[in-house]
Amino acid sequence: MWVKLCCLLLYFLALFVLARVFEAVAWYESGFLATQLVDPVALSFRKLRTILECRGLGHSGLPEKKDVRELVEKSGDLMEGELYSALKEEEASESVSSTNFSGEMHFYELVEDTKDGIWLVQVIANDRSPLVGKVHWEKMVKKVSRFGIRTGTFNCSSDPRYCKRRGWLKSTLIMSVPQTSTSKGKVMLKEYSGRKIEVEHIFKWITAHAASRIKTIYNSEHLKEEWNKSDQYRVKIYLFANLDQPPAFFSALSVKFTGRVEFIFVNVENWDNKSYMAEIGIYKTPSYILRTPEGIYRYGNNTGEFISLRAMDSFLRSLQPEVNDLFVLSLVLVNLMAWMDLFITQGATIKRFVVLISTLGTYNSLLIISWLPVLGFLQLPYLDSFYEYSLKLFRYSNTTTLASWVRADWMFYSSHPALFLSTYLGHGLLIDYFEKKRRRNNNMDEVNANNLEWLSSLWDWYTSYLFHPIASFQHFPFDSDWDEDPDLLLERLAFPDLWLHPLIPTDYIKNLPMWRFQCLSSHSDEEMLETFPDSESDSESENKEVFSSDREVSEDDELSTFRRCSEGERRGGAEACSCASHSCHRERQAGSHSSYSSVGDLQPDWSAWPSDMLHCTECVVCLENFAKGSLLMGLPCGHVFHQNCIMKWLAGGRHCCPVCRWASYKKKQPYTHAQPLSSEPPS
Repeated sequence: MWVKLCCLLLYFLALFVLARVFEAVAWYESGFLATQLVDPVALSFRKLRTILECRGLGHSGLPEKKDVRELVEKSGDLMEGELYSALKEEEASESVSSTNFSGEMHFYELVEDTKDGIWLVQVIANDRSPLVGKVHWEKMVKKVSRFGIRTGTFNCSSDPRYCKRRGWLKSTLIMSVPQTSTSKGKVMLKEYSGRKIEVEHIFKWITAHAASRIKTIYNSEHLKEEWNKSDQYRVKIYLFANLDQPPAFFSALSVKFTGRVEFIFVNVENWDNKSYMAEIGIYKTPSYILRTPEGIYRYGNNTGEFISLRAMDSFLRSLQPEVNDLFVLSLVLVNLMAWMDLFITQGATIKRFVVLISTLGTYNSLLIISWLPVLGFLQLPYLDSFYEYSLKLFRYSNTTTLASWVRADWMFYSSHPALFLSTYLGHGLLIDYFEKKRRRNNNMDEVNANNLEWLSSLWDWYTSYLFHPIASFQHFPFDSDWDEDPDLLLERLAFPDLWLHPLIPTDYIKNLPMWRFQCLSSHSDEEMLETFPDSESDSESENKEVFSSDREVSEDDELSTFRRCSEGERRGGAEACSCASHSCHRERQAGSHSSYSSVGDLQPDWSAWPSDMLHCTECVVCLENFAKGSLLMGLPCGHVFHQNCIMKWLAGGRHCCPVCRWASYKKKQPYTHAQPLSSEPPS
């Protein structure tokens, strides 16, 4: 996780440096920066109208370029970055979707229950034509969508009873605006009563109703009273301008930040005495002033602070965020960090995507679980001071120059998603290259694994996880196998706690059969020893008696040494039995242990062996013959070993037979001996 977090921070640093490079290239080619002011006199009439469209100021009654230029100057300073963004939005011919309401409930959920937005709905009465034609309606939708105003169409033929109850007997336009200045307040519906069905007149009606929610100040006495008043709003933004009404983007933001930021419009058009403005530090108009408990901030002096809805919305969100804003930000960061796993993981392509899906699910689940207690703590009344201190920290940090650069970069990359995705992909490929090089230096084999090999290993892991035995199974031998008895699988699915056990539980070892190795000798009256299922003390004493050294043999040596017996095992149980039985009658070399008997005196007593165990006289782990009285242990496959030797083998995590590699916890069909072995030694 920390590796992915470092990679993500490195990526953000690379984006920051890349943005500075783009600024340097733009300055070298054009000779100006995005923060430089533009003289409206040098702009064409079309560009001036584009700026007014983006700011939301009506210009239908201004045919002259001089009047349009003066209106641009009255609404705020124009920067190169704002002009570039406005021209790009004008050139973009993206179709904005409009909602078609299906009935009363759909209309209520989206329009009347929405507390932080403005809706413009065209109501089409039964058997009537719409008030605004299709062409003009498309222009209206495109125009108002710049300011976050959502649009829709309600056809009364889908719900005539609701239209009759509302009094919509003729086609009209309905506008919904929050009625109060508090968050989650009531919504009021306004009906268009104008006679002119033109885009500019309808837009002027919309902006007039939206501006009515903003507090307007017309004289210096009122300004002094408002400036010194302390109320519930901790953050206030003032617009000092010589305009009839505030721009549409300013009014739309006042609806969006209802309950968080108070918007105040100071109309200085007919002011004779502006001395109090100089006292509070306002020396020019228009000016956008942000007043917080920490002081006064002049909007527009730093990078990316344009006179537009998108730029000011990003600025206010960083100063006065909602919990939902922080959650969305954390969600984006967590998913970007999780996608880094696609490049960090090495090996097969399918493996990368499987790991990615697993990481995405894990990280998003942990994020949601982590946010639940945070939301609960924020609702506690004694955490109000903590909440205020957190907002104060946000305001301090986000009014710095570095924060303005970050906001400008965010707006730039979000408006160019292809550039953002390509840089993310390039950064990921670099991580993949260095990670692959590092793992090759460490001689890791997983780098060269292909899809088929990885899928095969994944299937093996899955089946072993799904079918590993339940820890409390009955004594060996089993009555049924996993493949033959599905009840064991159903039992596992029925009891979820069984899945929490280790992958290979080791308590099956105590149920493996154990017995003493006995031989038939000339003294026939000698008694045979019984089988001991759970004799741990005998095991420890026998280990000390039989083994005098801790000799260990690797798996490769065992396979090469007993290749003949293993091949016989694969050909059939009887042949393997015969192979093991013949090895029992070889002469002992000089200097062997005194407890071993010679070939003339000894013959294994197979009657003391479990019926499903292979007959042999040698342990393949220590390569020693079984001595009389040795404690033996058998595996489900039928192979027999010294109890101490096989215990060391299984305790090392190798849960399989050293000879045939059959799982030591899984039942195997017992061998059927072709013919009983003679009690007489072979000739």
